Amino acid sequence: MRTVPGPTDHVVVVGAGLSGLAAALHLLGAGRSVTLVERDAGPGGRAGRLDMGGYRVDTGPTVLTMPHLADEAFAAVGDSLHRRVELIPLHPAYRALFADGSRLDVHTDGDAMEAEVRRFAGAAEAAGYRRLRSWLERLYRAQMRRFIDTNFDSPLQLLHPDLARLAALGGFGRLDPQIGRFLSDPRLRRVFSFQALYAGVAPARALAAYAVIAYMDTVAGVWFPKGGMHALPRAMADAAADAGARFRWSAEVSALERINGRVRAVTLASGERIACDAVVLTPDLPVVHRLLGRAPRRPVPLRHSPSAVILHAGTDRTWPELAHHTISFGGAWERTFDELTGTGRVMSDPSLLITRPTTHDPSLAPEGRHLHYVLAPCPNTTTGPSAATWRDLGPRYRDSLLAELERRGLDGFAASVDSELLVTPVDWAAQGHAAGTPFSLAHTFAQTGPFRPRNLVRGLDNVVLAGCGTTPGVGVPTVLVSGKLAAARITGTRRTTGAHRRPALEGASR
Repeated sequence: MRTVPGPTDHVVVVGAGLSGLAAALHLLGAGRSVTLVERDAGPGGRAGRLDMGGYRVDTGPTVLTMPHLADEAFAAVGDSLHRRVELIPLHPAYRALFADGSRLDVHTDGDAMEAEVRRFAGAAEAAGYRRLRSWLERLYRAQMRRFIDTNFDSPLQLLHPDLARLAALGGFGRLDPQIGRFLSDPRLRRVFSFQALYAGVAPARALAAYAVIAYMDTVAGVWFPKGGMHALPRAMADAAADAGARFRWSAEVSALERINGRVRAVTLASGERIACDAVVLTPDLPVVHRLLGRAPRRPVPLRHSPSAVILHAGTDRTWPELAHHTISFGGAWERTFDELTGTGRVMSDPSLLITRPTTHDPSLAPEGRHLHYVLAPCPNTTTGPSAATWRDLGPRYRDSLLAELERRGLDGFAASVDSELLVTPVDWAAQGHAAGTPFSLAHTFAQTGPFRPRNLVRGLDNVVLAGCGTTPGVGVPTVLVSGKLAAARITGTRRTTGAHRRPALEGASR
């Protein structure tokens, strides 16, 4: 593995999101001095927090899987995740509601899920689920160490027995047909393939290897941090501070001072200069390229994932059919993916993620109130409506979204809202996210593994990247890994305190 040459005693980490905080903790654990520079007033980045009239709203991800990857970062400084954050295992992990009126609770316990599938679709599908679960577990074991939790210096690193194992498992086929080998019910196939959208690719076109996300969602377990998802970056920042990290809040990096192929200091917009031996850059790629003064050449242009419209709604009531996480599937399937990634139209029959964090933490809302987070995937601003168009489109789309929720059984949703915030691609673009999407680069084959933008910067010996735009990719588990991989580029060490085993935190979290 290539590492940063020369002195690396003091490292500046730009960005205190999950990847930057993970990098900082691993660097501190390896004896480095660390300064984190963050443009916001506190930690979190995409996993931020805002107050909405007494509602405490997570502005980014709402689903936590693979918490042992976060625990690795805490362990690097002799701390632990479960000491800092109360984790609540979710049972069910999701509730799936279908257009035909049927309902499926998605359990991560194998016996409970087998029984639920048998109730829902019969004995043959329950047996198929068991075979699918075994396949997902083997797929995860074949991928995690060699293809996800690794720093790539060359595509030749793929030439390993694990590649043959992955191929033998069908990992280089298409996701939807591979799921279809185990399940024939189209509703069940959706439950185990919609996760491809997290990677920015339609299930019919995604590599079957991306079923590893379904493993994380439906086998490894889903947790909720008490206090909301923002409790995780807040705890990581506290652990870093206790381990000696220094923070510069509300500080934006304006330039990198370079001498002889190394960054010697970062300059803040305020004019302050922070000397350093190495730098970890975690902002979105356009910001990184601006600081570097150039974007690397690629044979094909970068492709970005679809975006999302999010309605944060504080309400005076809730609905018993909603679980903590509810996926409301529309009747259409292939057509909606074509709209998202092809024609660039908003979904005509959307599938929605509805999260109600007050299910397990009523303190996130005023007494007697409830908080709902409604996510509707939408085209990014390259494929679909421009950011400027969303200024007018957003309010109309919000009204149609409320009407759709009521049509699907959430009667009185619109009238129940007493506080709300609508987030559309225009807002993501204003935060500096390319193509108006918070989900960064799509995981096409040409943007996966060694073909994804690497975390070492050509021409600068001591600059390393972390975050969803680099290795290994998008999602809470993978950005935590990206921070660890960035730290390993600097320290030359690779901690494996649990990244390659299944989570064992449930008992501790209780």
